[in-house]
Amino acid sequence: MLKETLLTVGVIVALIMTGSNVLGQGAVQITKQPSTISRYFDPQSGMTAEEAVTYALSHNADLLAARKEIEAARALVRQAALRANPMLDIERKEQLNGTDNDTMVGATLPLELGGRRSARILVAQRELEMKEQVFADRERLLAAEVKAKFGQALGEMLKLAFTENLLTTTDRGYRLVAARVTEGRTAPLEQNMVLVEVNRIRSLRETGEGKVQVALLELRNLIGMAPEEPVRLRGDLNPDVEPLPAVAVVTEVALRERADVRAARAVEALAEAQIEQARSTGRFDASVSAKYELMNFGFPQKGFDDAGRLVPINGRFHSVAVGVNLYLPVRNRNQGAVEAAVAEKEAATKRREFTELTVRREIAASFARYEQSTRAAEIYRVGVRDQANANLSVVRQTYELGSKTLLDFIAEQRRFIEVETGFIDSLLDTYLARVEIERATASPKLINR
Repeated sequence: MLKETLLTVGVIVALIMTGSNVLGQGAVQITKQPSTISRYFDPQSGMTAEEAVTYALSHNADLLAARKEIEAARALVRQAALRANPMLDIERKEQLNGTDNDTMVGATLPLELGGRRSARILVAQRELEMKEQVFADRERLLAAEVKAKFGQALGEMLKLAFTENLLTTTDRGYRLVAARVTEGRTAPLEQNMVLVEVNRIRSLRETGEGKVQVALLELRNLIGMAPEEPVRLRGDLNPDVEPLPAVAVVTEVALRERADVRAARAVEALAEAQIEQARSTGRFDASVSAKYELMNFGFPQKGFDDAGRLVPINGRFHSVAVGVNLYLPVRNRNQGAVEAAVAEKEAATKRREFTELTVRREIAASFARYEQSTRAAEIYRVGVRDQANANLSVVRQTYELGSKTLLDFIAEQRRFIEVETGFIDSLLDTYLARVEIERATASPKLINR
């Protein structure tokens, strides 16, 4: 499309100043501007829109951070599956100014009754599913944003290519006028008028190149490329694509496959799991414990031992205890947390319903925009550009015959520039509308099959 447009532009603007019979003295030499479009566009080895999307999915820093969040969620699932650790208590007592002492070792093992562990695992799994769908939705939005920015950069390149061709042709016409001025066949005023137009187009070219550079910088930032890295694009604002399927088919697929809808359903499932977790926290629970105690106990008096010897009275006692600690949800059954979780579930349901409604609206709007932009581009292609070309040719011929002035010719040329710029904008609108359909459906294969 770019090559075709450049050729069309070259043929049309070649009529702009050729055949002029303006003569005069004092011609100002204008150096021909070298083409710069090749620095930004390479039809052979440049980056395509799909390649830009692939690069962005691998290098965009925000997306890489989201991947780390998913890894963290997977680790939390593993953590939730671990059973509670036993607790070990060690206690040592010593009598001040005495010989009595007591050593105690105990252990407690939480049982996590009432479905606490399974509820905790389910909540962690639902959080992982939600983050995976949120990540997929980020990929969907990023892909659409990259394609849109790619198309905007292509549009600015098309305008720059058109302006450069126009500048080259106008400069050639200026040289012809300057030669006629030198020969004395036309007045210097017309040469100056053409010079003003040449400089005006040169200014448009500088502005256009600046817009291309800004668009490419924004594209680099979006896909995760450093600003100084070289990049050239290739592609078309009007690719050959198959007709779109029916809106009802696209809507059905989007409601089933779009990541933000799945994310909303995952949030709803997470809220349901949190309700069960809140209820399990308020249920009966228990832990088992065991304790061993060694106690040395004595008196300052002395007594006779079995051998009849007089020794201090002292005893060494061993004891073992086993018990159960019960959590009795009599007054606090976690009622407030359960009510909050139920409310969160209802809110998640409403958000999911709103998301589905938004999907329907976005698809309908994207199809409407595409149809309107396609018709507008076709009107430009058939009923505007050809007519503008014919008008410019007629004005040129009448100018050569002396029926029109140079100002009339320049005014018609400017109208042609406006028409060509509007045509490129219409192509870009159609391209962006197609990208919007892809974003709304989240299924490029469906609309490009």
